[in-house]
Amino acid sequence: MDFIILILWETKSKCDKMDGSDIRLEKLTKVAKKNIKDILKELNTSKDGLTEKEASKRLEKYGPNELPREKPDPWYKQLLDAFIHPFIMVLIILGLASFVTDILFAPPGEENWRTIIIVAIMITVSVLLRFTLEYTSNIEAEKLRSLIYTTATVIRDGRKKEIKMEKLVPGDIIYLSAGDMIPADVRIIESKDLFINEATITGESEPVEKCPKLSEEKIRKKHLSIGELDNICFMGTNVISGYATAVVVSTGKNTYFGSITKSIVGKKVTTTFERDVVDVTKLLIKFMTVMVPLVFIINFFTKHDWLDSLLFALAVGVGITPEMLPMVVTANLAKSAIKMAKRKTIVKKLDSIQNFGNMDVLCTDKTGTLTLNKIFVEKHVDISGEENENVLKYAYLNSYYQTGLKSALDDAILKYGRERKFNGLESKFKKLDEIPFDFTRRRISVLLKDKEGDGGNLLVTKGAVEELLSICKWVEYNNRIVKLTKEMVRKALEIVEDLNEDGMRVLAVAKKNKLNKKTITSEDEQDMILLGFIAFLDPPKESALPAIKALKKHGVDVKILTGDNEIVTKKICKEVNLPIKGILLGEEIEDMSFDELVEVVEDITIFAKVSPQQKLKIIKALKKRGHVVGYLGDGVNDVPSLRESDVGISVDTGVDAAKEVSDIVLLEKNLMVLERAIIEGRKSFANSSKYIVITASSNFGNVFSVLVASSFLPFIPMLPLQLLLLNLIYDLSMTSMPWDNVDEKYIKKPRRWSVPKISNFMVWFGPISSIFDIITYVVMFFIICPFVVGNSYFHLPRTLMHEFISTFQTGWFVESLWTQTLVVHTLRTEKVPFLQSMPGRPLLFLSLTGITIGTLIPFTIIGRMFSMNPLPWLYFPFLLIVVFSYLFLAQKIKKIFIEKFGSLL
Repeated sequence: MDFIILILWETKSKCDKMDGSDIRLEKLTKVAKKNIKDILKELNTSKDGLTEKEASKRLEKYGPNELPREKPDPWYKQLLDAFIHPFIMVLIILGLASFVTDILFAPPGEENWRTIIIVAIMITVSVLLRFTLEYTSNIEAEKLRSLIYTTATVIRDGRKKEIKMEKLVPGDIIYLSAGDMIPADVRIIESKDLFINEATITGESEPVEKCPKLSEEKIRKKHLSIGELDNICFMGTNVISGYATAVVVSTGKNTYFGSITKSIVGKKVTTTFERDVVDVTKLLIKFMTVMVPLVFIINFFTKHDWLDSLLFALAVGVGITPEMLPMVVTANLAKSAIKMAKRKTIVKKLDSIQNFGNMDVLCTDKTGTLTLNKIFVEKHVDISGEENENVLKYAYLNSYYQTGLKSALDDAILKYGRERKFNGLESKFKKLDEIPFDFTRRRISVLLKDKEGDGGNLLVTKGAVEELLSICKWVEYNNRIVKLTKEMVRKALEIVEDLNEDGMRVLAVAKKNKLNKKTITSEDEQDMILLGFIAFLDPPKESALPAIKALKKHGVDVKILTGDNEIVTKKICKEVNLPIKGILLGEEIEDMSFDELVEVVEDITIFAKVSPQQKLKIIKALKKRGHVVGYLGDGVNDVPSLRESDVGISVDTGVDAAKEVSDIVLLEKNLMVLERAIIEGRKSFANSSKYIVITASSNFGNVFSVLVASSFLPFIPMLPLQLLLLNLIYDLSMTSMPWDNVDEKYIKKPRRWSVPKISNFMVWFGPISSIFDIITYVVMFFIICPFVVGNSYFHLPRTLMHEFISTFQTGWFVESLWTQTLVVHTLRTEKVPFLQSMPGRPLLFLSLTGITIGTLIPFTIIGRMFSMNPLPWLYFPFLLIVVFSYLFLAQKIKKIFIEKFGSLL
C-alpha cells in the first residue's frame, strides 16, 4: 500500500511549487497508468472489498470522506465571538474608564467598584443571551442537515451494502449506476456503457464515456489533462448512464474536487437577502459616522468633559445600530427551518429560507408536480393506429437493457410487458452495446444478439417521435417491411397528435436488423424500420389545482419546463387550471439570442421540448429580469438548473446528484408542501424586517433627541451606562420577534429589503419619538425635577444638582423604554394593534416584562447602582399621556405612510 499512499496522500514536498489541483492531477495520472492489479495490491484490497475492521482503521487514519466546508464554529469559538460586538466593546471601554477613574486614581479608601460590577453583569447577560440563541439555532440547523445524506454501495466483508458517503475509505470497492454521485476519486475496475457528467470539474456539459483502461497512446504521454483520464471518475461528478465497479483511491479533501474546494471554503455566493442586509448596514454605518462625532462635539463644548462626552457618544453609536439583527435573523431562520421540517421540507442551507420566501417564479417539470407520476401504458399501436404487440415487445427489450437512469416511462413499459407475459423474453437476447439518451438525439439505442438466431445483431431504438421518424427509412406495415413515405409520416403524426390531445405522452419505437458489428455509434442510427408508437397516461394530481391557486395567491408564477411536447403539457395545464400565457419550444429557444429570450421569458408559461442547457438559459433569463427563481427537480439532468437557481429544490426520492446540490429537499413532491414552506420563509423575512425597520427608526429618533438635549441641557441627558442598560432591556424583549404573528398581507407576495424604503421609514417615524422625548425634557426639567428637589436647576445648591440630574435621567430612561418598546406593537402591523392584529405571546410577554423591570429598577438598589432616583407619583400620569399620545400619532402617521408608499414594510 506504500506506493499508493505516497502517490495519493503525501503532498508536502511540492505544495510550494504547484497548485493543489495540479498535484492531485499528477498523482491521479500515475494511478490511471498503472495496471489495476497493481493498484489493488498497493491499496491492500481486492475485488471482494475491505473488512469492516480494516475500513474502521482506515477511516481513523484518513478521516471522513467529506469535502472542506464552512462548519459551525465549536461552542467556545462562538462564545468568544459573542464578546466581539460593538455593544460589548463599549461596555468594556466604560469598565476600563471606571477602573482608571474610580479605582486606579481614586484616593485611598474611596475606591468604587460599583460601575465595574454593573458592567461585568451586563456583559455576562448580553454575551450569554447572544451565545445561547445563536448556538442553539446552529445546533438545530445541523440536525436538519443531517437528515439528508448521500449513500454509496460498497463491498464490505464480501457483502454488498449501502453506507453513508463519509464512511468511504481508500481501498473500498464500490458500485456505480445511473443517477449516482461519484462519492470519491475512483479507478474503474469494470464498466459497461458508463457515461459521466463532469461539468463540476471541467465545465463541459456533454457526458464523457469512461472505461477500465487507458489507451497505449495516453499511457506513453508524460502529462495528461483532466479530460484524458478515461479510467478515473472524480468526486462531485455524476453517472448519466451505464454501470461500473471501481476502487476508491482518494477521499475527502485529498480528492481532485477537494483540492479545488479548499481554496473556496467560506467564499459563499452572496444571496439576494444578504446583499440587502449589507446595503442596510452601510446606511446605518453612514448615519453613525455622522452622528457620533456630532454628539461628542456638542457635549464636549457644552459640558467641557471630554471623557464623559466620548463615552456618551460611543453609547449613542451603539444605540443607533440594531445590534441584535444577526441574532434575530439566525433565530428566525432556525425557527422557520424547524417548522418547515414538520411540514415535510428539509432545509439544507439555512440562508436559503429568505430567498425561498422571496421567490416569485417557480420553474418545474409537470411530472410528479402537476401529475401523479403514476405512469401506465395506455396504447401500443402501429403506424395505422391499430394495436400491435410487436411495438410493445421491442419497447420492452429497449427498456430492459438500457442502463441509463430508468425513467417512469421505462418502469411503465416493463410493468405492462410483464403483465402481458413478456417475462423471460430478455433471456433470449444478450446485450452487446448501448447509446444512452441525450437531449440532442432524444433517443436510446441498444444493440442485442438473438441467442437463437444467426442473422446478425439487432438494434432497437425508442425515443421522441419527430427525432425517431427522422432516422427511419422503412416501416413495418401489415407484417411487411415497406418504404416510409411522406404520406405515411403525415398520417403517423396525425395519430400522435390525437394521442397527445387526449393527454398521452408518446414514444416511437424502431429497429434495425442484421448488423454485423458488436459496437454501435450514432451513425448506425440510420435507415431504421419504424415499428409504431407507445402511449402513456399520467393523470393530474387532485392537489395540483388548489396548490397552483395558492401559489398564485401568494405571488408565485409557476412555469413548466419540460422535455415533453407542448400538446400534452398544454392539456395537463388546462386540467389543473394553470393559466397559459404563452408557449415556447426548445428549437425556438435554440434560435434566439439570450437578450431575445430575456425579452419574452416573463410572458411564457410552458417551455416544451427543452434540454437541460436550455432550462439553464431560461433560469438565467428570469434572473436577469430581476426575479427570485426557484427550480424544482429531482433528476440527473436537473442538476445544472438546481445549481443556477436562487433556490434549488429537490425531492427525497430524487437522485443523489440532485439532492446534493439543492438548498431545500421536499419529503413529498407536492406543490402544497412547497406553498406551505414558502409561507414559513415569508414569515421569517417579515419578522426580520419588522425588527430592523422599527429599531432603526426608533434609534434614529433617539439620536435627534440626544442632539437637542445635548445642545440645550447643562448636563448629559442620560449616563452612558443607563443608555446601554436601556438598549439591553429593549434588545432582550426583541429576542422574541422571531415568534411574532405575521399578518396575511405580509405573506401574500414576495418582499425584499429596500434601503430607500427603510430610509423613508426612519425619516417618517423617527422624528415622532423625538417630539415626545423633547416634551419629556421640558416637563422633567421645568416641572417634575423641581417638584422633587424643591427648586429649578439654576437655583439649586450643588448638593441637590446631582439629585435633579439623576431624576431627569431616570425620567427619560423610563419614557424612552416605554415608547420604544410599545411602538413596536403599533408598527409591527398595518392594522389596528391588539384589536385587529394580536402580537405573538412571546413578544407580548417580553415587552411587558421589559417595561415592568425598567420601570421598577429606579426603586431598587440596582437603580441606585445606575445613578437613578425613584420617580414621583406626578411622573406617571404624565408618562401615560405621553405614551398614549405617541402611539395615537404613530397610528395616524402609519396610515398616511401606507397610502403614500403602498405598504408599511
